[in-house]
Amino acid sequence: MSYRNAFQQARQQPEVFWAEQARNVAWYQPPTRILETLDDGTHRWFGDGRLNTCHLALDHQVEQGRGEQDALIFDSPVTGIRQRFTYNQLLARVAELAGALTRLGVGAGDGVVIYMPMVPEAAMAMLACARIGAVHSVVFGGFAANELAVRIDDAQPKVILTASCGIEIDRVIEYPPLVHGALQQCRHPVDQVLVLQRENAPADLARFGFLDWEETVTGSEPAPPVALNATDPLYIMYTSGTTGKPKGIVRDHGGHAVALLYALRNVYGMEAGEIWWGCSDVGWVVGHSFIVYAPLLGGCTTVMFEGKPVKTPDAGAYWRLVEEYGINGLFAAPTAFRAMRKEDPEGRLFQRYRIDTLKHLFVAGEKLDTPTYQWLSDLTGRPVYDHWWQTETGWPVTAPCAGLGEREVRNGSTNRAVPGYLVEVLGEDGQPLPPNQEGDIVLRLPLPPGCAQTLWNDHPRYLESYLRTYPGYYHTGDGGYLDEDGFVHIMGRTDDVINVAGHRLSTGIMEEHIATHSAVAESAVVGRHDELRGEVPLGLVVLKDGVAQSSQQVEQELIALIRHQVGAVACFRRALIVPRLPKTRSGKTLRAALRKMVNGKDFPLPPTIDDPAILNEISDVLIREGEVARPGQVL
Repeated sequence: MSYRNAFQQARQQPEVFWAEQARNVAWYQPPTRILETLDDGTHRWFGDGRLNTCHLALDHQVEQGRGEQDALIFDSPVTGIRQRFTYNQLLARVAELAGALTRLGVGAGDGVVIYMPMVPEAAMAMLACARIGAVHSVVFGGFAANELAVRIDDAQPKVILTASCGIEIDRVIEYPPLVHGALQQCRHPVDQVLVLQRENAPADLARFGFLDWEETVTGSEPAPPVALNATDPLYIMYTSGTTGKPKGIVRDHGGHAVALLYALRNVYGMEAGEIWWGCSDVGWVVGHSFIVYAPLLGGCTTVMFEGKPVKTPDAGAYWRLVEEYGINGLFAAPTAFRAMRKEDPEGRLFQRYRIDTLKHLFVAGEKLDTPTYQWLSDLTGRPVYDHWWQTETGWPVTAPCAGLGEREVRNGSTNRAVPGYLVEVLGEDGQPLPPNQEGDIVLRLPLPPGCAQTLWNDHPRYLESYLRTYPGYYHTGDGGYLDEDGFVHIMGRTDDVINVAGHRLSTGIMEEHIATHSAVAESAVVGRHDELRGEVPLGLVVLKDGVAQSSQQVEQELIALIRHQVGAVACFRRALIVPRLPKTRSGKTLRAALRKMVNGKDFPLPPTIDDPAILNEISDVLIREGEVARPGQVL
């Protein structure tokens, strides 16, 4: 089926289209109810189907004769460890871990929090939970203890799976103290914590009362896969919300399996037996969808990498993996390639390796700038495909569908909608806007399979956050426009969520932490463009009267505070002291104006501003501190 035919059928006959895609999945009980619309405007896909995601990813692949094919390749330049696991071996390890979890009292519907580095056991933990119907929630290992505590309280796990440490370029991060700190802060009790001991920093388990992973798991009776309803939850993925409280995105088993298998084949053009590398972390949605689940559901070999695009050992690391493992498809954030370009602008390190096996490169997670696109395209001689999706959707919304032969790209665009999605742009009045006019990016309902239809323990918040703003549409929170040929151009978030190196972080929660400092009266944190990371947070801080500390001392304390409370991933490195913040007459801070100002974009004078003179005062601070050569000015 061509892209255009697939797009039209998915738009006009979604039940017929997705029923056909569902036939590619090995169901225990194939669904007969394909699509149901619920009273609250959400939808249910494959409601009477029964399956098991782990069975599809492992047992079924062995049944298809792929038992001795590599399922997972692990490459860790920070430790020097390289491992390969066949489908047979991965199945045995996962079934054993699932058996251990069962013995610890974990069953279908129970929660398990996974707080681990990029090691094979993290993927095994996810699959083991799926095998017994437990709902896993992977928390990125760089998050601080209080952020972990919030997620523990929401997910209410029976067990936490972690490791003795995570390894960065310049340091080793010990996880057990962070987990222990989180358990002291949270309200929900967790009695069982399994720790994978790593040679780089073994943990004193007796100190915390934690269990040794190997001792607990080895020799456990392998657990069989449990037949689950298609609508049963597979995992919770927390993403930043505008309130500062993380939103627990829920993914179900059935729609997730159908959608990811469709995307792997038709968007990324990958076939069984080929080798795929999703350059991300299992703490993010890319790690769920396109490191662990999709490649294995499609019978591919997936690569896990514990390292960075540079300094492990150099900017040729990605190309070394492509050559060494014969990688056919690769997906990374633009940040990775910007870092490589900075370290190796002439491509001298690239020239050491052959990438003959590589068909194409996909990038997503943040805006792909033209210089990086051109450098990557010229350097590799391979198609470079920008595409766009969200934690909430779980798989691409817009992309060139390489598997459908649709490879037309447009620079500056994330390209056209993938079959199953209908992307529109609405104005403030909720009416569709003409081509090339910027507004709110929305998706017409129903959302296709695999997209979240609720939040964990908070369905009203899901309805309010995504469906209430524009009835009949899912509100993405992104702004942009469609051109006359249907290519989607994403211009950025319309809320307080910023994208730091592909990581969505709430500026609102950073402001809450800053407010705890004794010297701070109020603050505004906005995203500032960064050549390497896409965006970084910039704090504008008003001090209380009579503060004795210097501005420099307050700034350093606030940087340390955010690092401790949010984590190094926030890249919070500037907190500028300003005399006051621009407000509306009703007292709201004019963050949209501040965002434009710190990014050098001119803007109209907000009609509701209480005192326009404050904009000049802040502009003077930005110039004096060297943050921008020319702040945005009032038009």
